[in-house]
Amino acid sequence: MNTSKLFVGNLPYTTTEEQLRELFSPCGDITSLMVMKDKFTGRAKGFAFVEMATMEGAEAAIQKLHDFEINGRKMIVNEARPREERPRGDRPSYGDRPSFRR
Repeated sequence: MNTSKLFVGNLPYTTTEEQLRELFSPCGDITSLMVMKDKFTGRAKGFAFVEMATMEGAEAAIQKLHDFEINGRKMIVNEARPREERPRGDRPSYGDRPSFRR
């Protein structure tokens, strides 16, 4: 394991940051915790990122909480992968627009 940042998936949409903090804190100190939400509706997306203070804490969280059932759903807890660069939107930038003049 190379990082102490964890991906937490398959969460019920009602899961709060407080609930996750309560679940993960026995494994070690938490440096950051964020439940991902839809930017338009504010509704949780069903996944979160938790960063533990130490690698040992992250490994303990994976061992203890992967497949842990929360509100009838088994959580997925594993090492977070680096974010992949994605194109911004599907529209070309102003300079890439075709010219319609003849």
